[in-house]
Amino acid sequence: MRLIDELKWRGLIFDVTDEEVGNVLENEEVTFYVGVDPTADSIHVGHLISYLVSKRLQDRGHNPILLIGGGTGLIGDPSGRSSERQLLTLETSLSNAEAITKQVRRILPTAKVVNNFDWISKYDIITFLRDIGKHFNINNMINKDSVKSRLDNGISFTEFSYQIIQSLDFMHLYKDHNCKMQIGGQDQWGNITAGLELIRKTLGHESKGFGLTWPLLTKADGTKFGKSASGAVWLDKKRTSVYEFYQYWINTPDSDAVSHLKKFTFMSVEETKEMIKEFETSPHKRLAQNKIAEELTVLVHGKEAYDSAVRISKALFSGDIKSLSKEEINEGFKDVPSITITEDMNIVDTLIASKLASSKREAREFTKNNAVSVNGEKVTDLEFMVSKELAIDNEFTVLRRGKKKYSLIKH
Repeated sequence: MRLIDELKWRGLIFDVTDEEVGNVLENEEVTFYVGVDPTADSIHVGHLISYLVSKRLQDRGHNPILLIGGGTGLIGDPSGRSSERQLLTLETSLSNAEAITKQVRRILPTAKVVNNFDWISKYDIITFLRDIGKHFNINNMINKDSVKSRLDNGISFTEFSYQIIQSLDFMHLYKDHNCKMQIGGQDQWGNITAGLELIRKTLGHESKGFGLTWPLLTKADGTKFGKSASGAVWLDKKRTSVYEFYQYWINTPDSDAVSHLKKFTFMSVEETKEMIKEFETSPHKRLAQNKIAEELTVLVHGKEAYDSAVRISKALFSGDIKSLSKEEINEGFKDVPSITITEDMNIVDTLIASKLASSKREAREFTKNNAVSVNGEKVTDLEFMVSKELAIDNEFTVLRRGKKKYSLIKH
């Protein structure tokens, strides 16, 4: 199957700038680029598709350039926004760019990574306006979707000029790195076509470039992709733990599972079709969700971190809490209500203090009825003491009432 046809089958083509893109990708070794602005010190799963598409192209023999927008991050992309972005300081933009560079190198370790601050910062205002700005028609710029959608609410000249700056990126990479293609989400179409136009006007009409976009990702119910109950799902494990990252994909609704399996895993088309068939026959086995979670967690965080996330999940399901390290307890119970105690406490009082029981009578009933466990072991003795001595690594005790009510005791 041709690469372009596989991308279409996976739902990863929204539009291309030229009908020849499919043939070019099949018959030439293409250098292409994808960009991200360092608006935070981490990318999130909404950005992940950019690097997965890049990896697919690289696996077929093409050469990715991963652009980190240390310069464009200072301007602010109006695409997909209804209001002005808060401007970053230079220090923050460059610091964020450095953090993101480490993340994208993990996904594509052999790709070239560049920062557009390196060339944008060298332009003075007169040179920029005369050599670059003169090639842009205001009427055309206003008609770009990213700008048009903002005209009613207002858009600053700073964000209005974003497409010029991004076009300069494409021209620079075309000229200095023989980069013939830019790829991105469908909201980047206007920026990509503006870049191709600048290349033709500055480097000559024989200078041929291409653009490829994929559809913006949404869930089957139309809600925004990449959000969990606690907010964005980040690739930085300090923002989103590996366990939370893994659980985000494990909890993919059945209605999204087939689409995600196509877009986010690197099985062959034949293997993917086979798994889709198995999944649709036995959705309760959650084969698709497990495969997606495995591939992405290993890719982003590594095999050891993936194994730990699986171990936490199994321990929580089986109640085998003692098999976990204190680091895994910290990850798995990050969002569980917790209390801190400074001395040993009777099980009845601990249930009340942790709000797993509303009264001593209720706490006694839960305990006598075999509904209470401490670190995965049932407790029925009303005189049982929750102590630091019995805690996991002398630090944590996990208290459970019933199947789903947890509390974390910190000693």
